Amino acid sequence: MVLRSCCKFGPVLVWFRLGYVVLLWLCVTHLRCARAETKTVVQKDAEFDVTYNDTVTSDNQTIYAFNHTVSRNKTEGVRVTVNILSEGAESSPILFVVRQKQAVLSFQVPLILRGLYQRKYPYAHVGRTLCQPPTRSLTETQYFFVDVSTLSSLGTHYQLRISRVDSFTLHTDKKFSFTASPSQPQYFKYVFPDGVDTVIVKVNSEMTFPCSVMSIQDIQCPVYDLDNNVAFIGMYQTMTKTAAITVQRKDFPSNSFYVVVVVKTEDEACGGPLRFYPLRPDELIDAGNRSKILDVVVSPAISSDVYVMGMLFCLGIFLSFYLLTFLVACVENKRSVDRPTVVYRKPGVTPVSPYEYGSFVDNASTLSSEAITDSIASDANYGYMGQETLKRRPFLTAIHHVAIRIERSLESVAGRSRQESLSSIEEDDYDTLADIDSDKNIVRTKKYLCVSDLARKDKRVLSKKYQIYFWNIATIGVFYALPVIQLVITYQTVVNVTGNQDICYYNFLCAHPLGNLSAFNNILSNLGYVMLGLLFLLIVLQRDIIHSRALDRNDLNALECGIPKHFGLFYAMGTALMMEGLLSACYHVCPNYTNFQFDTSFMYMIAGLCVLKLYQKRHPDINASAYTAYACLAAVIFFSVLGVVFGKGNMVFWIVFSVLHILATMLLSTQLYYMGRWRLDSGILRRIVYVIYTDCIRQCSGPMYIDRMVLLVMGNIVNWSLAAYGLLKTPNDFASYLLAIAICNLLLYFAFYIIMKLRSGERIQCMAMVCILFTAVVWGFALFFFFQGLSTWQKTPAESREHNRDCIVLSFFDDHDIWHFLSSIAMFGSFLVLLTMDDDLDNVQRDKIFVF
Repeated sequence: MVLRSCCKFGPVLVWFRLGYVVLLWLCVTHLRCARAETKTVVQKDAEFDVTYNDTVTSDNQTIYAFNHTVSRNKTEGVRVTVNILSEGAESSPILFVVRQKQAVLSFQVPLILRGLYQRKYPYAHVGRTLCQPPTRSLTETQYFFVDVSTLSSLGTHYQLRISRVDSFTLHTDKKFSFTASPSQPQYFKYVFPDGVDTVIVKVNSEMTFPCSVMSIQDIQCPVYDLDNNVAFIGMYQTMTKTAAITVQRKDFPSNSFYVVVVVKTEDEACGGPLRFYPLRPDELIDAGNRSKILDVVVSPAISSDVYVMGMLFCLGIFLSFYLLTFLVACVENKRSVDRPTVVYRKPGVTPVSPYEYGSFVDNASTLSSEAITDSIASDANYGYMGQETLKRRPFLTAIHHVAIRIERSLESVAGRSRQESLSSIEEDDYDTLADIDSDKNIVRTKKYLCVSDLARKDKRVLSKKYQIYFWNIATIGVFYALPVIQLVITYQTVVNVTGNQDICYYNFLCAHPLGNLSAFNNILSNLGYVMLGLLFLLIVLQRDIIHSRALDRNDLNALECGIPKHFGLFYAMGTALMMEGLLSACYHVCPNYTNFQFDTSFMYMIAGLCVLKLYQKRHPDINASAYTAYACLAAVIFFSVLGVVFGKGNMVFWIVFSVLHILATMLLSTQLYYMGRWRLDSGILRRIVYVIYTDCIRQCSGPMYIDRMVLLVMGNIVNWSLAAYGLLKTPNDFASYLLAIAICNLLLYFAFYIIMKLRSGERIQCMAMVCILFTAVVWGFALFFFFQGLSTWQKTPAESREHNRDCIVLSFFDDHDIWHFLSSIAMFGSFLVLLTMDDDLDNVQRDKIFVF
C-alpha cells in the first residue's frame, strides 16, 4: 500500500519541486535587478593626453569613451596610465577593463605580481600599451572604452590618462631609448623593409639590475607584456645589460613583429641575490624602485652571400692542407726514389747494460792506458755515457768502450751474420740460463734498455693488438654519437617551439641561423676537425702501405731498424679527431652545461691516445691494451659527468675525487717505473715498507732508473698540485678542470720525451722541427681566442650574454669559431709531430736506440 501511494503522488512531488526552483530564481533575479538599480553607471567622452582624477566605489561605475583615427600607412601606439592615490588600496583593488574592436585588456590596480616562492609585489602605478589591430581601410575611426569599477564600499581615488605613443614603430639602424618597470612594460612594432629577410634586435642598458626580459611576438592581441605571462608566446631572453635575438621574416606572416621589454619583479633569473624572504606566503612586499633605462636598435642581419663566403672560406682553409700535403708527399716520394737504401749504424751508440761490464774485465786489464784513453775520447759524447758519466764512473766506461772495440773486431774476423749483429740479446750479456730468451723480467731489469729489448713480441700479434684501438674507438664513436645527435635535435626543437632562448648559451651577437639551426656558423667551423682528421688518416694509411710493402720485400730497415711501426693508435687518433669535430658541432647546436660533456669526451680520448702513442714508441711490448685504456678513459668521462652534475660546491665530491686522483697517479707511477713488474695484492704494503727500509733507511741508495724517476717525481708534483687546487678552489667548470689535468700530463710527458731524445744523441729532422714550431705557434694563437670567453654556462644566461661580441671574420665567424679553426689545425699538427718526430731513427738499428 505504501508503494502504491508513493507511485500515486510521485508526479505531484516533482511539480512541487519544480515550482519551488522557479520561485527561488525569480527572487534572486529580483534582488539583482534591485541592486543594479542602485548602482550608478556614468559614461564620459574622454580625450587623449588629459589626466582624469576621479573616485570609484561599489555604487558607481565609470566608463570613459575614446575615439581616434587609425591610418594604414602610419602606426601609433595608445598607452593607458593609471595611478592609485588612496591609501590601503591593496584590500580593495580597482578593475580597469579596456574594450577595443578586436581585443579586451583588463588589469587590477594595485597590480599584484608574484615572484619566487610566490612572494607578492603590489604596484600602484601601472602603464600598459594597447595592441593595435590591423586595418584594411586607408583611414578608419576606432572606438575603445575604459571601464573603471570596484567592489569596495569606500571611495578609492585614482588618476587615468590615455596618450599616444608617437615613436611606437622602430626604424632600421635607429636607436631608441625608453624606460620600463615591472608594472609599466614597453613594446614597439617593427616592420620588415623590402629586401630585408633577417634582422637582429638588440636591447642594451647601462644598468645591470633590475633583471629584464626581451621578447619577440607576432602582431596579435593580446600582447603578453607582464612578468607572469611574457614567456607564453614568441621568443624571449632574460637580460642584464644586453640581449640580442635574430628574427627571420619567414616566421612572421604579417612581415612585422612586436619587441616587448619587461622588467622582472626579482633578479634571481639574472644571477642577482635573493632580496629577503617573506614572513608569510601571502605577505605583500614593497617592490621598491625597479625602473630601468634601456635602448633598442634593429639592424639587418647578414645576407645569403655572406653565408656562401663563409662556407667557401672554411672549405678553402682546410682544402689547402690537402694540397700542401699532396705537394710534400710528391717531394718526399721523389727524394726517396733518388736516395739509395742504406742501413745506417751510428758509431759509438751501443748502450751498456750492467751485465756487459763483467764480460770483459779480464780482457780490459791487459790493455794499455793509452788505448783506454783513446777509446774514451772518441766515443764519450753520446747518450748516457757523456762527460759527467765519465767523471763518475771512468773504470766502467773504459770497459764499455773496450767491449765496443772487441765486438767490432769479432764482427770483422768471424763474419757474423747481420741478423746476429742487429740483436741486442747476446749470449755473453747474461748468465747462462735456460729461460734467457723468454723471461721478460731478465730483460727489463737492465739499467739501460734498448728498443729491441722491448720489441721482442711477434709483430703480427702486436699489430692486431694495436688495431683494436681503431676498431674500438670507431664502435664507441658510433654508439656515442647517435644518441647525442638525437638529443641535440630535441634541444633545438624545444628552443624553436618554446621560444626560450635561455636554454642555449650562444654568442647571440654573432649567431647566424640556417634552417632550424640557431647558430650555423658555430657548427660549420667544426668542419676542420673532420677534414683534418680524415687527412691524417690518409697520411697514416700511406705510411702503413709503404711499411707493409717494405716488410713484404724483407727490407732490413723496416724489419730491424727504427722505432717499431704500429699504426693502430694513429688510426685511433685520426678517428678521435673526426669524432671530436662531430660532437663539438652537436654541442654547439645548443651549448649548455648539461651537454658540455659531448664537447670534451673525445678530447680526453685524444689526450689519452697521444700519451699512449708516446709511450708505445719506446715500449711497444708493454703498452696498455685497448680494453684497459678505454676502460680508464670511460672512468674519466664518468667522473666528468659526476663533476658537472654534483661537483659545484660539493666538498664531499671534491675530496673523493682528489683522493682517487692522487691514488691513480701513484699507481700509474709505480707501473711506469717498474714497467709492469709489480703486483697489486695483499702484500703490496709489506713490500713497500721493505723497499723503504732497504733503500732509504738501511742504506741510502739512489734510484736505479734515474730518468724515469725524474719524470715520475715531476708528474706527481704536477698532479698533486692540481688535486690540491681543485680541492681548495672547487672550480665550477669541472669538465675543463679535468681536461686541464689530461693536457698538463700530456705536455709534461712530451717535453720529457723531447729532452731525453736530444740527450740520447738523437736529432729531430727538418720536417718534424717545422711541425713542432708551426704547431706551437698555432696553439698559442688558438688559446688566445679560446680565452676570449664569448659565453659561459657557469653563469646565468643573462650574465653570459654580457660577454657576447660581434663577428670578427667576414661578419660570419666569431672568436670561438677562430678557436675551432686554429685548434683543429694545431691538433693536426700535433699528430704530425708524433708521426714524424722519430723519422731520424728509421735507419738506426733498434739495439742502438735507447728506451726512456
